[in-house]
Amino acid sequence: MVVGITTVELTIPESNSLKDKRQVLRSMLDGIRRRFNVSAAEVDNLDLWRRATVGIAAVSNEQKYLDQLLAGVTHWIEENPRVNVMDVQVEFL
Repeated sequence: MVVGITTVELTIPESNSLKDKRQVLRSMLDGIRRRFNVSAAEVDNLDLWRRATVGIAAVSNEQKYLDQLLAGVTHWIEENPRVNVMDVQVEFL
């Protein structure tokens, strides 16, 4: 069994309050879960208006599959015009 974890640091330029931030993140996280069938949550920078850290996790029996899946999630996030990706880290356990 292989666990793949991706951590994505984001900025949300249009956010002027925590409410704005939560709206953008809720929409994005719901889309990630629905489209890719992975676990996704905001994991850091919870009280900052324009910054967020999102964690994505998936389990499989093949690392190659997880690598492709998590790369797809990252690409999907990068295409979102409401956020800017600052850093991406991928880890396999």
